[in-house]
Amino acid sequence: MSRGDARERLIRATIDLSWTSSYGAVSVDAICERAQVRKGSFYHFFVSKDDLVVAALDAHWETRRPVLDELFSASRPPLQRLARYFAHISERQAEIRGQYGRVLGCFHNAIGSECVQRPPAVAAKAQEISLALRRYLETALRDAQAEGALPPGDPVAAAKSLSAFVQGALAQARVHDDLELLRQLPQTGWLALGLAGPPQQST
Repeated sequence: MSRGDARERLIRATIDLSWTSSYGAVSVDAICERAQVRKGSFYHFFVSKDDLVVAALDAHWETRRPVLDELFSASRPPLQRLARYFAHISERQAEIRGQYGRVLGCFHNAIGSECVQRPPAVAAKAQEISLALRRYLETALRDAQAEGALPPGDPVAAAKSLSAFVQGALAQARVHDDLELLRQLPQTGWLALGLAGPPQQST
């Protein structure tokens, strides 16, 4: 096993174990066992468990960014971007359920909600990623308002509300292992924007 492969195994094991269980319940020993990496090798790559979790958050986000870049491409009308995002959430969680045996919700939010203040580095990284995700929503909402597809308003405040709505649905789907909550997002997601349903927009 190469050094790079060992590092990737540790990151993958951290994502799997922390997502299916929790940050607090997962030990360095458990991570090393899952990754099939010796504990001495762990400390070659990472100063601490927190250092590894930050790396895992970064690594997971790097896999999500290209997907979000495509979903929120400026080449599409802004409301279509949002509609595709709502549909994608349900589709992705269905895939995750097939892989892990249950709905897991958002990895970054799961870690961030557990590590609100401590450890500081993990909390800061989770907040950073949450803000980056929210900016995709903010840009789509700003563009929709600019072209008259949505009523004028504060896109920053609207993005916060919409993000909270989506993350709440993901959290409840995780708690209840219920995909139906997410299948409804293409309809209910618009409620966070004060709309009764999907706006009509030519594509």
